[in-house]
Amino acid sequence: MAPVQSSAIEAAGLGKRYVLGETSSRGHLRQAFTAVTGGDRENELWALRDVSFSIAPGEAVGIIGRNGAGKSTLLKLLSRITKPTEGRALLRGRVGTLLEVGTGFHPELTGRENIFLSGMILGMSHAEVAKKFDEMVAFAEVEKFLETPVKRYSSGMYVRLAFAVAAFLEPEILILDEVLAVGDAGFQRRSLSRLSDISQGHGRTVLFVSHNLQAIRTFCRRAIVLERGRMTFDGSAEEGISRYLRSIGSDVDVRGTNTKDRFNRTSGAVRFVNVTSVGQDGQTSWEAQTGGTVKLRFAYEVTETVQDVFFLMHVRSALSGETLTSIHETISETPMAAGSSGTIELVLPNLTLRPNELSLYVALGRLDTRVFYDVIDENVNLPYLRVTSDAENQYDRTGVVSVPYRFRAWSGQGPESALVVERSPS
Repeated sequence: MAPVQSSAIEAAGLGKRYVLGETSSRGHLRQAFTAVTGGDRENELWALRDVSFSIAPGEAVGIIGRNGAGKSTLLKLLSRITKPTEGRALLRGRVGTLLEVGTGFHPELTGRENIFLSGMILGMSHAEVAKKFDEMVAFAEVEKFLETPVKRYSSGMYVRLAFAVAAFLEPEILILDEVLAVGDAGFQRRSLSRLSDISQGHGRTVLFVSHNLQAIRTFCRRAIVLERGRMTFDGSAEEGISRYLRSIGSDVDVRGTNTKDRFNRTSGAVRFVNVTSVGQDGQTSWEAQTGGTVKLRFAYEVTETVQDVFFLMHVRSALSGETLTSIHETISETPMAAGSSGTIELVLPNLTLRPNELSLYVALGRLDTRVFYDVIDENVNLPYLRVTSDAENQYDRTGVVSVPYRFRAWSGQGPESALVVERSPS
C-alpha cells in the first residue's frame, strides 16, 4: 500500500480578532482580560473566523475576496507574521512569502546584499544562493542596479527582485499576496509562467491572493473564497470565481474609498459616490455577454466649485493590464458649484469582446487634464466586468476581440469549382 501523503498546509478553525483603538500596553492587557471575560465585544473586529482547509503538496490555490474579506490576514497567520486568536495552522516545509512590496528586504542594503540575506533567512547556504543568483537577476532585470541600495528602487524594480528571490530560491511553500499588481504586463506573464513551473514542474505548493481573476483562472485549479472574514467556498477555481462575482453587489458605493490624496494626484473637488452596472435584460449585474449590451452609471457630487469637468474611462484586460479602449468625454465646460451632483450613463452596445475579465479605470478631472478630481478602479473595490460567451467552439473564446468576417470555400478550381461553404458569423 502506498503511503498516505501529508498535507502541505492545514488550517483548523483559524480566527484573528482585533480590538479597535487599542495600541498601548494597557490596551494589550485589556485585550487579554477581554479574551478571558468575554466583555467589550462592541470594539471587537474579527478579521478572520473559523477558517479550515487542507492543501496538498504541489497544489496552486487562489484566495479570492473583496478588500477587507480577510485574505491578507489569512496569509499573515499562515506565514507566522501574526498569531491566531483561535485555531491553528500547520505548514510542512520551507516557506517563502511575498506579502507586499519590500517584504524581507533591508532598505539600506544593495540588491545583491538583499538577495543573499533573503536566501539565508530561507535557510539556504551562500553556495545555494550563488547558484541561482544569475537567474534571479536576469528575471528581475535589475543588473545595472545590483550595487544600489533598494530604498532607491522604484516599486516595480522592488517587486520584481523580491518575486525573483521568492520564486527562484524554491521554498516548498510559496505564499504571494497581490504582488503581481505592481509589475507591468510582461513581468506578469513571466511571473505566471514561473509560478506554473514551480507548482506543476517542481511540485511546490503555492497560495496566491489576487484580484486578477483571469490570473487565478489561468494559474489555479482550486480557489478559496472569503467574505467578511469567513470562508464561503472551497472548490474549483471557475466555480469560485463565479460565486465571488455573484456575491458582489452590482450597485457599488465608492464614497467611503475616496480621499483627497488618493494616488497623490486627486483633488477631491468632484467625487464618485456610486457605480451601477446594468445588463441587457435590465438587471443589475457585472456580467455581460459577447455581442450584448452593458450600461454603466456613475453618480458623482461636487464638493468644491470647479471650472469644468471631463470624464475618462480606460477598459483594460485584467490579466495583462493592457488597455483595450479608452473613452474621453466632456461633462461640463462651465463652472459647477459646490453642493451640486449628477449622473453619467455610459452604454456599451454590441460588445465585440471575447470572454475576459475587464478592469475599469475611471476618472473625473479638469479639461486641461492637469488635475484629476477623483479616480476609481479595482483598488477601491470597483468590480471587474466579466464578459462571457455561449460559444461552443473553443477558438471562439480565444483572443480578446471578435472581428466580423465572411468565410467561403470552394471545391475544385477554375470553372469547375463549386461553392461548398459560405458563412458570415454575426
